[in-house]
Amino acid sequence: MAAEEKLYRVALREALAEEMERDDSVYLVGEDIGKFGGAYRVTEGLLDRFGSQRVVDAPIAEEVIVGSAIGSAMLGLRPVVELMTINFSLVAYDQIVNNAAKIRYMFGGEAKVPLVIRMPGGAGHQLSAQHSHSFEVLYGLIPGLLVVAPTTPEDAKGMLKSAIRTDNPVMFLESMSLYNVRGMVPDGDYTTPMGTAAVRRKGSDLTIVGVSRMAVLANEAAKQLEEEDIDAEVIDLRSIRPIDWPPIVESVRRTSRCLVVEEGWATYGVTAEIAAGVQERAFDYLDAPIRRLGGAQVPMPYSLPLEKASIPTSEDIKKLAREVVGRKPLDG
Repeated sequence: MAAEEKLYRVALREALAEEMERDDSVYLVGEDIGKFGGAYRVTEGLLDRFGSQRVVDAPIAEEVIVGSAIGSAMLGLRPVVELMTINFSLVAYDQIVNNAAKIRYMFGGEAKVPLVIRMPGGAGHQLSAQHSHSFEVLYGLIPGLLVVAPTTPEDAKGMLKSAIRTDNPVMFLESMSLYNVRGMVPDGDYTTPMGTAAVRRKGSDLTIVGVSRMAVLANEAAKQLEEEDIDAEVIDLRSIRPIDWPPIVESVRRTSRCLVVEEGWATYGVTAEIAAGVQERAFDYLDAPIRRLGGAQVPMPYSLPLEKASIPTSEDIKKLAREVVGRKPLDG
């Protein structure tokens, strides 16, 4: 299959357009997604192409947006909600947790909720404490939701198409820092399965599991660690709920060491779940304690130097990786 290099945001836009062309029941709803083209320009041009009945500019009322989308999904439509930031999803948390996640179970499968909620998250853009966090764990802990966080343009398009086609609610998490990332995207109609992790780099000395954008930084760190004769395997989690355990466990059983990285707070975080799960499944294979790396345990600062200090970097990943394999720090 031929492929072309595209921006992450363009890959998302193509997925939306192709699914709207394929299925008349798919529609978009969110704040400024129509005439303005979306806060991050993902929906640019779709209003002109599909009209205001299928690209709906909504008022600033996240609970209403998500609640009405849930109702329309129960009646047979396939809404794709765009929230300006994952922080704003907290306004709709009751609708997501008590309705979207539970309706199919409570009605014995007689009602479905084919709903996708797209949300940018993560820091690095000086958007301060109410627009900059990574709340993957808030949705990963809820039964009834599917939670994915693609990191490449290819996966962004393929997983969004899969999300739109499923009959269950999907929390589709997009790191703001990935919108301008370029990557090869296959031509034609394709899907990327949800619920699967991706091995981005093979290695033998330790396993690094990255959540969302941290998988990208982990790959960068692994390439640089190779110059120090540290051979790191990198696994892009991609699916936060459900977790794809087999490739993670198989990797740790080979490398005997594990480092897990997320941008969100590590306390009670996704890294905590991965570390516990690896310990349960591969304890006898571990030659060192599992290490975790997350963001600083503070509301995200507005100050650029403080914001940078609050987010894990590839240097932070390399430092911990050296410790996991028993290397002394370079300045030690």
